[in-house]
Amino acid sequence: QVMDNLGSKEIVGDAKICKVSIVGIGMRSHVGVASRMFRVLSEEGINIQMISTSEIKTSVVIDEKYMELAVRALHKAFDLDQVPADTIAQS
Repeated sequence: QVMDNLGSKEIVGDAKICKVSIVGIGMRSHVGVASRMFRVLSEEGINIQMISTSEIKTSVVIDEKYMELAVRALHKAFDLDQVPADTIAQS
């Protein structure tokens, strides 16, 4: 019924996608987080199919086959793969 109302003949879907997000309260005050995210993904050859943003989150939809590469590249770009020095000192 929705298809008829829109004048559409078919609906096409893609189940092999995933959403990758960067989330943090600091995104309100840090300029360039989204642009860095987009640049990192581009440098890895990852095509962004959709972008969604809010005050504290930027999300992208990408091909599922690039999920691990995207997460690893973003962790590295935002230094999330580093253990804070004060955490090591407490051990």
